[in-house]
Amino acid sequence: YQQNPKTYAIVKQLLAEGNAGELQKYFGSRMEFGTAGLRAAMGAGISHMNDLTIIQTTQGFCRYLEKNFSDLKKRGVVIGFDARAHLSSGGSSKRFARLAANTFISQGVPVYLFSDIIPTPFVPYTVTHLKLCAGIMVTASHNPKQDNGYKVYWENGAQIISPHDKGISQAIEENQEPWPRAWDDKVIDSSPLLHDPYAMVNKEYFKDIQKQCFYRNINKETNLKFVHTSVHGVGHKFVQLAFKAFDLSPPFAVPEQKDPDPDFPTVKYPNPEEGKGVLTLSFALAEKDGARIILANDPDADRLAVAEKQESGEWKVFSGNELGALLGWWIFTCWKNNSRDTRAIKDVYMLSSTVSSKILRAIALKEGFHFEETLTGFKWMGNRAKQLMDQGKAVLFAFEEAIGYMCCPAVLDKDGVSAAVITAEMASFLATRNLSLSQQLKAVYDEYGFHITKASYFICHDPKVIQQLFDNLRNFDGKNTYPRSCGRFKVSGIRDLTTGYDSSQPDQKAILPTSKSSQMITFTFANGGVATMRTSGTEPKIKYYSELCAPPGNSDVEQLKKELDELVSALEKHFFQPEKNKLQRKTE
Repeated sequence: YQQNPKTYAIVKQLLAEGNAGELQKYFGSRMEFGTAGLRAAMGAGISHMNDLTIIQTTQGFCRYLEKNFSDLKKRGVVIGFDARAHLSSGGSSKRFARLAANTFISQGVPVYLFSDIIPTPFVPYTVTHLKLCAGIMVTASHNPKQDNGYKVYWENGAQIISPHDKGISQAIEENQEPWPRAWDDKVIDSSPLLHDPYAMVNKEYFKDIQKQCFYRNINKETNLKFVHTSVHGVGHKFVQLAFKAFDLSPPFAVPEQKDPDPDFPTVKYPNPEEGKGVLTLSFALAEKDGARIILANDPDADRLAVAEKQESGEWKVFSGNELGALLGWWIFTCWKNNSRDTRAIKDVYMLSSTVSSKILRAIALKEGFHFEETLTGFKWMGNRAKQLMDQGKAVLFAFEEAIGYMCCPAVLDKDGVSAAVITAEMASFLATRNLSLSQQLKAVYDEYGFHITKASYFICHDPKVIQQLFDNLRNFDGKNTYPRSCGRFKVSGIRDLTTGYDSSQPDQKAILPTSKSSQMITFTFANGGVATMRTSGTEPKIKYYSELCAPPGNSDVEQLKKELDELVSALEKHFFQPEKNKLQRKTE
């Protein structure tokens, strides 16, 4: 009996061909449900995102929530979706969202299902705003077009952390048989349990972000022009609305990229992190319309890349760390100058992940507020921010180097919509002082010390090679000894968050939580450099992040850059050994 004729036809064809290899790929192992939820290609079989695997996942999630919340049937859940779709398997974010809604409604759980595409941050916003038990966003963010994903938020409005992933995973295993009427999503349209939060959130969210608008008069008058691209994703309409909420003239939208298109026809990868390739059309439009600043969201609008035209006529694309420095400086300055917040500076916090620049630490030290680092990923920053807010602290800002920014306490996750409009206000304010973003970035570094960063990755499809590479680092000069140097650079400290070792702590135990299932080692060098090597949770990559922090007053930037370049070369040569390990370099 077939429920989805398209995936059924794919499997039937493979059976007819006797293609055991492909069938093994489709049915050999189930997608793993982790803290990031699911992320996989759309297609047939239990290793892919399709109607059946969405139903099974949601059944498990529903049972897990029933176990955790006695008032689930009173409070309910929110479900949102992006514009992704896959013709050959019939899968789409909207279809998956409706099937998930049907699963909950069949069990008497109220569902707030957005009637149209939304940015990912709207889901955590709605969880918090309506005090719901959980949220689901169907999106694969900036992944290639064939992928989709299923991202889960807990009642605190942050992404789930362990042990919820394991609990949900186990519940999925126990609830694989689709419930009666699991496929019949038409019944939800007449159900009194179905609610559409679209209009309410479009009003309330834009009201809430206005608490971060401090220079309305400047915004009204500014003649600074902005270009915005949503890279064929969901962001266009919402960034236009955000500009309106701040009294800014609307940004010029890149026409070829402003409407949602699941084929992402104008870009190789729909990821603004990949630098200038994604921004080609934005540069052209900016030149044509005389705009100096480009704002680019990824397809689900939870990240933001920014570029600015320099005096020389060149375009500078800011790294995630540079924009983090600017937004951190700006948000603190606004708090200090305009805050009606009566809390003392000792109750003010900023957060960033451990592989991001430590510039916020330098600002915090000088200004007297608190800085904390968390593990990599916004799930950690969101959960920590909520803990701090529950203790009466003000969490002004959190960021990660992968162009994710949380600028507004109403959303406990990265949000590219509020970050875009706050960046526009910052640029408009600086323009009245005849300063560009680049000049202000230099001023921040002059005041708090230069923080130069460099990050990249190697691709490796063989988990054994990755394991061996990290084992080698843990047994570098004989058993259980880490490297004492890397080329000419002396190692002064080691923190291994896979094993929990930290040479700088009195008991040699790391403070941040450890995870045996992922590799992550941080080296501190005698010259003030820091480098972290880690595996990616969602891609076959070994990533590295390096930073050189100089005290204020050391302004020889070129020398610092040269020193960091040499450190990175040594790291690649001695610790990665790309030739020996047959690693593939990141290609521009």
